Amino acid sequence: MRRGGAKSPPRMCVAVAVLVAGTVWLCASSAGFLGAPYGGYRVKDVDVNKLWTTAGSNGWRASSAPRSYWPPPPYETNGYLRVRCNGGLNQQRSAICNAVVAARIMNATLVLPELDTNSFWRDESGFPGIYDVPHFLKTLKHDIHIVTSLPEITSRRKTKKLKALKIRPPRDAPLSWYTTFALEEMKKYGAIYLTPFSHRLAEDIDDPELQRLRCRVNYHALRFKPHIMKISNEIVNKLQSEGHFMSIHLRFEMDMLAFAGCIDIFTPEEQKILIKYREENFANKTLVYRERRLIGKCPLTPEEVGLILGAIGFANSTRIYLASGEIFGGDRFMSPFRAMFPRLDNHSSVGPEKLEENTRGLAGSAVDYMVCLLSDIFMPTYDGPSNFANNLMGHRLYNGFRTTITPNRKALAPIFMDREEGHITGFEDRVRQVMFNTHFGGPHKRIHPESFYTNSWPECFCHMNPKNPSDKCPSDDPHEGLEGQLQNEKTEDATLTTIESTQTEETMI
Repeated sequence: MRRGGAKSPPRMCVAVAVLVAGTVWLCASSAGFLGAPYGGYRVKDVDVNKLWTTAGSNGWRASSAPRSYWPPPPYETNGYLRVRCNGGLNQQRSAICNAVVAARIMNATLVLPELDTNSFWRDESGFPGIYDVPHFLKTLKHDIHIVTSLPEITSRRKTKKLKALKIRPPRDAPLSWYTTFALEEMKKYGAIYLTPFSHRLAEDIDDPELQRLRCRVNYHALRFKPHIMKISNEIVNKLQSEGHFMSIHLRFEMDMLAFAGCIDIFTPEEQKILIKYREENFANKTLVYRERRLIGKCPLTPEEVGLILGAIGFANSTRIYLASGEIFGGDRFMSPFRAMFPRLDNHSSVGPEKLEENTRGLAGSAVDYMVCLLSDIFMPTYDGPSNFANNLMGHRLYNGFRTTITPNRKALAPIFMDREEGHITGFEDRVRQVMFNTHFGGPHKRIHPESFYTNSWPECFCHMNPKNPSDKCPSDDPHEGLEGQLQNEKTEDATLTTIESTQTEETMI
């Protein structure tokens, strides 16, 4: 990894081109914020207090209930599906959603997903230690069959667990891979074990009902265990007792900085640590800090976060909950932020007694997730492809369009770099022009590379006064329609059985 110093002419051209593009973007933005919620206003006229309320819904509301016929899973399935969900909380949640979709299209019985807690979190809690298993099973009973473990089989008078064929699925595999190759192997062996299972099903699926199934899993079935919910609610109630509060996912941690290749701001000793971590965990690439920063690939520093909030107009009395691991570089980077916004909390400082004993590993991340979900405003500082913030932004959108402030790091980079070189005139106006050209968590079209898990509009939303009949809202209860369909299926089965029985009797007579 290259760390600065003299740069070759081609790299300089790239940097200059990106800088020019950013400048053009800013000029275009200042023309009037077309399409933004504050279009037509000057940035200094924006009432920051309105950000404490939810974003405008424009008549949309969340709905993941089926809008076409959705039969219950057949009694007989084609076999068992095991998956190992690797990565952090966000990757694991999306992997679980994908596993349910895979089980549905394969007519497979899903074995309760395994969470690869050891490699990332170094704990053994697993799915039952984090999520409410009975709720998960009950919520998805209309969609797929689920068991907690593989069944035992008897062979040669010996009873043993059914063995699953281990398969490494391709990344972002299409639905067809599951309904052909994977299904054939399942039928042959009775069970398959897909590992690893992070990002192993394509996000773009043409069937909106399967996308809505993902939302039912993510936002209804995956509920944390009662003790995690209790701790989270206690923290939220304590923070809200003094008014509004904001949550920030401060992704200024060793793994992310090493992955991004943003190391020049650190001491030589700290740089050695980051380089070593990168060499041991990521692909070998030549990364130049300035170039990475100009294309928005570097996480915001704590000081930059404080400068953004100050430029937007938040008072230094604003209460902020920080969801983060250990900040790399420690107090040297946190001090400037704390000087601007002294009311900083995390789950250790504001939680109940003995909180640390209950919030290690995945459970700690789950508490942070819930507090950020329920905060009045949420701000991610790095929304990469495999990040805690991605799923959270999507959940807040689904959970009533809760305000999210998403910094455009690429557009902000030249502004911060100018400031570092002493050019501070108009700094706050330039930051505001970038920051107010956003949707703030309201409904908006998903444009690549934005993830479905970050923005499930319009598939998982309906309109209360639709112009298009397909956008009409179904039942308020996402499972009421499914329950009715299940009862209809049972009634039809019972009727069919009666008819068949009668016909048999008549034949016998």
